[in-house]
Amino acid sequence: MAGRPNAKKLKSLPENRPAKDPLAAYLDADGLAVFASRPQFSRGRLHVESPSKTRGDFERDRDRIIHCSAFRRLKFKTQVFVYHEGDHYRTRLSHSIEVAQVARSLARLLRCDEDLAETCALAHDLGHTPFAHVGEDALKECMEPYGGFDHNDQTLRVVTKLEKKYPNFEGLNLSWESLEGLVKHNGPVVKKGQKKPHLEITLGEISKQMDLMLGTYASLEAQIAGIADDIAYNSHDLDDGLQAKLFTVDDLQQVDWVADIIAAKRKAYPGITGYTLEQETIRDVMGTYILDVLTETKRRIVALKPQGPDDIRHASGMTVAMSEKMKKNDRSLRDFLWANFYRHHSVSRVRRTVFQVVQDLFKVFMEHKRCLPPEYLKQYDDVPKGWDKRTWHARTVADYIASMTDRLALLEHKELFDAYQVMR
Repeated sequence: MAGRPNAKKLKSLPENRPAKDPLAAYLDADGLAVFASRPQFSRGRLHVESPSKTRGDFERDRDRIIHCSAFRRLKFKTQVFVYHEGDHYRTRLSHSIEVAQVARSLARLLRCDEDLAETCALAHDLGHTPFAHVGEDALKECMEPYGGFDHNDQTLRVVTKLEKKYPNFEGLNLSWESLEGLVKHNGPVVKKGQKKPHLEITLGEISKQMDLMLGTYASLEAQIAGIADDIAYNSHDLDDGLQAKLFTVDDLQQVDWVADIIAAKRKAYPGITGYTLEQETIRDVMGTYILDVLTETKRRIVALKPQGPDDIRHASGMTVAMSEKMKKNDRSLRDFLWANFYRHHSVSRVRRTVFQVVQDLFKVFMEHKRCLPPEYLKQYDDVPKGWDKRTWHARTVADYIASMTDRLALLEHKELFDAYQVMR
């Protein structure tokens, strides 16, 4: 048959065997490492449910995230740019998908549960406000007298209380491991020996119902999702900044290690310019991060010698990490992005405007509760036991504003503050 490879020629090719994987010694019969999380050994859920007939617990968690309304709304919540500034910039949804892709890749290479890593990645931004971090900053300032606001805690609030898809419980009733991942993907919440730690509102409530081991590190899968967030963030912000022409490839050469990548691309592909050079550079930036994390994490695993997932939790530090050299490289790239992207005058002008939008909305909903939509007015009326009425009012307003897309926030502001809208 034409095109069929010749067996004799294949045999004559030089061998190219990969180096021995240091994780091979940790593999169990199911193909996962002994330190991997396994759905059949899950610590359970807040509300007992019969197991799925077709899916493991972590698969079920992932599917519940994908099908919840908060996940769909991420489509119109942007990372840096406001939704109307262009169709090609990242949104919270595309960012979450990119984080999940990196997380699955790392989980596969590190021989742990891909579904749990993906679940933590897809869910990590469900509590984000409109207008990216500037929206959170504005809402946090408004909520300071009422217990504060934190997007990670709001994510926990979304998956344990605010989603109302099921008849027997509030929230999505995710597994213990998924909740742990949302809470601790960046490390322990409670410091060793801390007797009276400050816990965010929702975490404090959930901790009374379920012990999430707040003084320990999270599973390897959750740590993978955490670092995948950092990798995806830096890589796609480079892409968005270049596409918006806020800086150029030549500007990027201020970052030494990225300059080396650009030089290597120009040498390998003489004459390469424009978009193709940008994309080749970003691919290698992301690849450099991933290979470094993979190598450093394997090194830490070999040093730790974990025999189960709890050995990862009780380690003296993060197991999934960048090398010291890569941390310095990461810092230099972040400094570049802060100077040339996040603080660019055109971005700063929009940030100032949308900051005011959030604060205006908060003020009007606090002063005029009847301006809230019916479902949030109902929530306002149902004050839980132990809550001060004014504080609950503010929390209800925060829930509504945090749920908004960029587009809805701008439309609500126009409806409430543009006198001509009333006269239409």
